[in-house]
Amino acid sequence: MDIHLASSSPRRHEILGALGLRFTAAGVDIDETRYDGEPATEMVVRLAIAKTAAARASVDQSLPVIGADTAVAVDDRVLGKPLSGDDAAQMLASLSGRTHEVLTGVALDYAGRVRTATSVTVVRFREISPDEARAYWHTGEPLDKAGAYAVQGVGGIFVEDISGSYSGVVGLPVFETAALLADAGLVGLALHLDSENA
Repeated sequence: MDIHLASSSPRRHEILGALGLRFTAAGVDIDETRYDGEPATEMVVRLAIAKTAAARASVDQSLPVIGADTAVAVDDRVLGKPLSGDDAAQMLASLSGRTHEVLTGVALDYAGRVRTATSVTVVRFREISPDEARAYWHTGEPLDKAGAYAVQGVGGIFVEDISGSYSGVVGLPVFETAALLADAGLVGLALHLDSENA
């Protein structure tokens, strides 16, 4: 069975493909504004659900649809995608030499039910100088990344420690996604090991 991924992110495509899944994919256009007082963990799940709903309108109703949303949170602030080099430099300065959380919400819409999961990963950055932040901006990598960095790219040089899901920081947590597929009974899309027959 094919599935549909409600995302144009090459990183999410790579993760889903690495799981050996057949899928179609397309980005969706939704309002990603955070509600006043909304916890970041609730925001990423809400937006993941909204993405599956937007995609559901244009795909075969029998297809499982996966949506995901990732946010970088520090001091109860959610850092989105930088709008300029100065914006990126401010984001990186706020992350420099300290820990932050990367939250990814995943939603699976299948057979009339929406299942959700959340990945929370704690990331620690080393100190980042203003010159490094400017040079990093000029690589082009921070432009479309939450928190102005890509852990799987050049931005990985800033990461001192990760506690949690690396794939969640990239944009699609493998463990949570596979668990949602298994819970939905999509046994052909998840790996099941029978310890009694091993």
